[in-house]
Amino acid sequence: MYLAMILQLFTLQIIVHQVAYASDSCICEFKNAEKPFPHNKLKTVEQDAVKCNQDVNPQKAREFDGLLLALEQRLPELVAEVSELELENDGDLYGAITLQVIHNDMAEIQQLVNKLNSTHLGFRQQNSNMFETLQDLKEEMQQLEAFDTMQTVKREKTNIRLTRDLDHCKNGCSRSPPVNPSNGAGPRCVNVTGPRVYTSGEYPGSYKYGSWGRDPKPDAGKENWYWRVILTSSNIYAHYVRRYTTLSALIVGISTPGNVQISPSNPTTNTIQGPSAVLYGEALYYNCYKEAAVCRFNLTSKTVQSAMLPAGTRVNSKGNYCHLEACYPYTDLDLATDETGVWVVYTTTEDHGNLVLARVGVEDGRPVLGETWHTSVYKNSATNSFVAFGVLYATRYVTQDVEEIFYSLDTATGVERFDVGIRITKMSNHIYSLNYSPVDQMLYAYGEAFMTSYKVKFE
Repeated sequence: MYLAMILQLFTLQIIVHQVAYASDSCICEFKNAEKPFPHNKLKTVEQDAVKCNQDVNPQKAREFDGLLLALEQRLPELVAEVSELELENDGDLYGAITLQVIHNDMAEIQQLVNKLNSTHLGFRQQNSNMFETLQDLKEEMQQLEAFDTMQTVKREKTNIRLTRDLDHCKNGCSRSPPVNPSNGAGPRCVNVTGPRVYTSGEYPGSYKYGSWGRDPKPDAGKENWYWRVILTSSNIYAHYVRRYTTLSALIVGISTPGNVQISPSNPTTNTIQGPSAVLYGEALYYNCYKEAAVCRFNLTSKTVQSAMLPAGTRVNSKGNYCHLEACYPYTDLDLATDETGVWVVYTTTEDHGNLVLARVGVEDGRPVLGETWHTSVYKNSATNSFVAFGVLYATRYVTQDVEEIFYSLDTATGVERFDVGIRITKMSNHIYSLNYSPVDQMLYAYGEAFMTSYKVKFE
């Protein structure tokens, strides 16, 4: 320790002058021969670095990827429509109608291409500017490192590199979730990849809560349609579902069918409450306003019917999904779809707050509750759930960037697992609704005004 102090004094090249004023006293004057540290320059570098982080982030890259994916899916559809016209054109009414459809589709694709081009040009200019800025920052940092006589920065860089290598080893070497063939409803989920789509649609930054996805059982001609429910009143209620004819239409924010309205205002008896709604068979399933009940809104007849849940069901934000820092309001009832139909996840006082799963059937247009399963998972310890191939999966919050599928229940065998261990990369800090679509085997997440989709991999 003393040796280090002596070396530091030598490094500083301290010059001592002795000035005598009396025989028994002296004054020592210390002068530092080193250049003064440029604090203003360091502050400027820090400000430039913060600006770079704000200008360049993964979310902007995801926006470009989403536009590209939408265009990639839309072009084959247009080719198929043109081929159909060539084969079946009767030169009369059918041809005129089909040509108009193709014309509308081409206009939509042109809008998507224009947005893609503008985004691409913006990225090119931004990349050029960022390259020059980073070069300047690199040179300035190299000059500032000359003042690091104790080599603190060098050691810090070494520590960061070692930490990064350790994290990479942990992620790369960790075992995949065990694949146990199920004797029950279907194959198990073994991985979730993506995000595949990341967009805010036509309302950037607005409407934090909601849900979106695809109808697993659509009417003819609506196989490629998407839907979206946004909570427009106090982040609690909604009174319409919005439809989009294609993924590209949803991304650029064109809803040709427009809003399918349940009621003219919020809240009313049939109002959607909470962010966990799903569309199945041209009917919207959701938590009825202030009731322990599942509502079914028929989009064709514009009628609403409901099914009451058991006594003691927790509603009105008393049985929410939660994590250590917060709960997601009005997530008491979580509707889900899979290959077999519609499900509802809830909790009751009799189950001491644990998750309960029930089938939702339909009789004469009215929803009815079917078989029920009781789990060992406390609902407040989970952040979301979904059903795929008759298996219930629950997620939990890990970090701002990671969500984990930690639990599963096979409804065919009744077997519960707490070691699923599948991680999901989040694009927003929280996921308020999560639903699986068997149409494309995708997960559709909605959180903080953004819509994100992920590909589900099965054994």
